[in-house]
Amino acid sequence: MKMNIKYLLATATILAGACTDLEVSETDSIIISSEGVFEGVDAAGTLTAAYNNMAQSSQENLYALSVATTDELFIPTRGTDWGDNGVWRTLATHGWAPSHQFVLNTWNFLNSNVYRTNQIIHPATTKTPLQEAEAKFIRAYNMFWIFDLWRQIPFRDADEGPEVDPVVLTGQEAFDFMVADLEAAITNLPTVLAGEIDKQAKASKASARFMLAKLYLNKHAFLGGSPQGADMDKVIAAVDAIEADGYQLQNGFFGIFAPSADSETIMWANAQYASRIWGGLHYNQGRDTDWPFGGWNGFATTAEFYSKFEGPPASNVEGGPQEERRGYVPNDALGIGFLIGQQYGPTGAVLARSGDPLVFTNNIESLTGQPDYTGVRILKYHPTINMGGTWNNHLMLMRWADALLMKAEALFNKGSSGPALTLVNDLRDIRGVADFVSLDADKLLDERGRELYIEGWRRNDLVRFGKFNETYGFVANTDPTRSLFPIPDVALSSNPNLVQNPGY
Repeated sequence: MKMNIKYLLATATILAGACTDLEVSETDSIIISSEGVFEGVDAAGTLTAAYNNMAQSSQENLYALSVATTDELFIPTRGTDWGDNGVWRTLATHGWAPSHQFVLNTWNFLNSNVYRTNQIIHPATTKTPLQEAEAKFIRAYNMFWIFDLWRQIPFRDADEGPEVDPVVLTGQEAFDFMVADLEAAITNLPTVLAGEIDKQAKASKASARFMLAKLYLNKHAFLGGSPQGADMDKVIAAVDAIEADGYQLQNGFFGIFAPSADSETIMWANAQYASRIWGGLHYNQGRDTDWPFGGWNGFATTAEFYSKFEGPPASNVEGGPQEERRGYVPNDALGIGFLIGQQYGPTGAVLARSGDPLVFTNNIESLTGQPDYTGVRILKYHPTINMGGTWNNHLMLMRWADALLMKAEALFNKGSSGPALTLVNDLRDIRGVADFVSLDADKLLDERGRELYIEGWRRNDLVRFGKFNETYGFVANTDPTRSLFPIPDVALSSNPNLVQNPGY
């Protein structure tokens, strides 16, 4: 596969050596005095760069580590296409090593984003209280992912030179640091109400509270032990405060991902979702006759994940009995949701491949040697809905359904299964599926999967529920140490404060 097509994050933003020395290139407008003293950065410009780097818009790196390591997505090698030196296959089998390119890239990228926000927050930078609050929110957001993936956060202040080894935040200290950033940010961040789409690409009280809820919900997974009632109360309080800003469930599942106002979006990124559209579509599938090129024929879902949705196992036709979130395949256009069976062109033509009908099947038995038609494909962002003849930069980062499910999980963890069941059924009602009679942990996890697929949370959810290292899909290594990724070798060699994670 021609990787240059698929890298949507500018490589210039991934700083060479950032994983180790956390240095930033001259393009970040660092002001250095003649004596070599840090004198600040342009707050507005650096903040814009920090926002631009929040999104998981690339199909590689953070997004790949978050979803292509799970039952939600995998990428088989089709002929020689998507071989890519095995980087995708090792994710699917949990066979990655410290040298894995996506592990290194993600480490570099997230840590450089933290350092960029450190420059804004440093006293030498002239900034407004709002700009500092935004920087603290973005810093906590990036730290969350570093902590989630590695449990170690190297930290260098903006005025520390390369001769200083970054300290490493771990455990409770790291957790408290992120909480403090978010709580401080909430004070000066604006209140952005549901539907205020033009304001939702930047930090708000609601987005900061969303990340607070994520932290406290994951605290026991991050630090060890079991969910504590006081932490679950923090989750509930954060979600209730978001709800007070008018956020609520919305009818029309796939319309939530269109670049238009809705009641669910809490924060979106000014970043492309092209890889979410084209990554799984076949080469012969395009938007319409004005946009004739097709997809990259890579990403597919596992049979196990597809089976979690209500509906016939072998078909997903328009008007069928499947649940709304599974989508449908019409006989006169490109489908939406999970694409299985015969595929059609924009004018109703039966699409073909090498002279045979293009029929997606659900029976991939190997990660190698696959023909170009195997695997159910996922299309949550639809070309016709999400692209008005051009790329729209509107990638979902946080939304209300996730917050609602976090509250339900917190209630369940506190032993309040009745109220938790009510919240989950509220979501199922608006999505057109039958109510649960009772609730358990597996149902909660599966409901998160059905609602939030390809939004980047699957690995985090599986780890929290203790399911990440179970057998599913093509997982070959069920060692529990695989719940964390390895610290890249280059980072270990240059910062003695880092310690390799167990199992590597």
